[in-house]
Amino acid sequence: MTKDSSAVPSTVADPGPRSLEELEARLARDLDLLTLPPADWVPPRDGMLDVAIVGAGMAGLTAAFALRKVGISNIRLFDRAPAGREGPWATYARMETLRSPKTLTGPALGFANLTFRAWFEAQFGRAAWEALYRIPRLQWLDYLTWYCRVTGAPVQNDTALTAITGDADGVSLDLAGPEGGQRVRARRVILANGRDGLGGPFVPAFWKAVDKRFWSHAHEPIDFGALKGKTVAVLGAGAGAVDNAAEALERGAAKVYMLIRRPELPRINKGLGAGHPGIVLGFHTLSDERRWAYNQYIADTGVPAPHNSMLRCSRHANFRLLTRCPVEAAEVEGDRLVLRTGRGTVTVDHVILATGFAVDWAQRPELAEIARHTLLWRDRYVLPGHEGSEFALHPYLGPDFEFLERNPGEAPWLNRIHAFNYAAVLSHGKVTGDIPGISAGAERLADSLTAALFTEDYDHHWQRLVGFETPELLGDEWTEAEDFR
Repeated sequence: MTKDSSAVPSTVADPGPRSLEELEARLARDLDLLTLPPADWVPPRDGMLDVAIVGAGMAGLTAAFALRKVGISNIRLFDRAPAGREGPWATYARMETLRSPKTLTGPALGFANLTFRAWFEAQFGRAAWEALYRIPRLQWLDYLTWYCRVTGAPVQNDTALTAITGDADGVSLDLAGPEGGQRVRARRVILANGRDGLGGPFVPAFWKAVDKRFWSHAHEPIDFGALKGKTVAVLGAGAGAVDNAAEALERGAAKVYMLIRRPELPRINKGLGAGHPGIVLGFHTLSDERRWAYNQYIADTGVPAPHNSMLRCSRHANFRLLTRCPVEAAEVEGDRLVLRTGRGTVTVDHVILATGFAVDWAQRPELAEIARHTLLWRDRYVLPGHEGSEFALHPYLGPDFEFLERNPGEAPWLNRIHAFNYAAVLSHGKVTGDIPGISAGAERLADSLTAALFTEDYDHHWQRLVGFETPELLGDEWTEAEDFR
């Protein structure tokens, strides 16, 4: 008898695909074996998308593929950036490598052949993967561009949202693109528009009165070449401050000061201590008090810059880091700026504010109708002693990432819009933009939209059930007995 060789475990390791073509073939087979994506089941409506997604970066692409996995394909993604430049990676992100460990599967949604590792090894081999410390920033963008192509995401680039409103039947998006304005109707909308999705750069009021020639925000275009030979001050203690200081140093700045208000530089990334499925899948079920307290603790303790990013600065002899150094005044003297700080006075040529983002509805006029009606955290709960916190302006989202009305009945369309961006963190945790939790967040969002669309179309599905007439038995498979004999 011939021995079944399939029962013997192989001792030969799979070297993996040797090219992107081989990798894509494996991914296609994975989908085929799982019968994915399933057939469309949502009844079409004339002139109406089932889901419109604003933003085609990592969050938007992951949400789109999660929807396709459950048979919702009448979708479209809109992004203001040109194709291949979605997200922050080629604009204000200035780190050399990502902070996240290279082994995280990110937007792969459970498909091994959709991971960054699979994409990387298919091109550069296993040995190169083993030698890689962290994922280079622009290589991550290349991976996401590939992800967009192989998942079939229908993206309309160079298209910006200019207004959004709705009615009982759906949401209307006004968009501006290369061919002018257009209005798109959708039953549901996902705002997957990143860190600044409901706001923009945070600029302390003090700096708004300072001549803009002398300062830039870290999240806007900066001509670092013009800083060659200059003295630069960078305000902030996080990764953005370190990355911008390093960029200035590497482009030839004469001296770079990193000025930090805190008594010491944050050294421990507390968020890593809770990086497990429990926090990813269960955070949104916590009480208001616990959700706010968790986020407040992370904010208060601070998130340090990555180890390799700090070394990128400290290897320069002309780098200076000063803690307990708040800027108390800034005065223009000729073509330079005099900063009066808690540690003394220093004269600089330019200041870079690495002060992060804020939920700031005034910076998003296209979301004015949402801002006018949405329930905010300050309307439901504020952690005692934090009444002036920026968290108070975050939207208080429902369990499906949906916006809720501040005054029920005034905007019944509001819960058709789902925040899958930074502003969802207070309500749902880090599942809407951070690599570790993005797949879990996207799948939960897709499940929620599936249930909502099914419920709205129940009459259609009932009639489909009643009207289904395809027999499994034709009537000639048996003979009726005449009696009990």
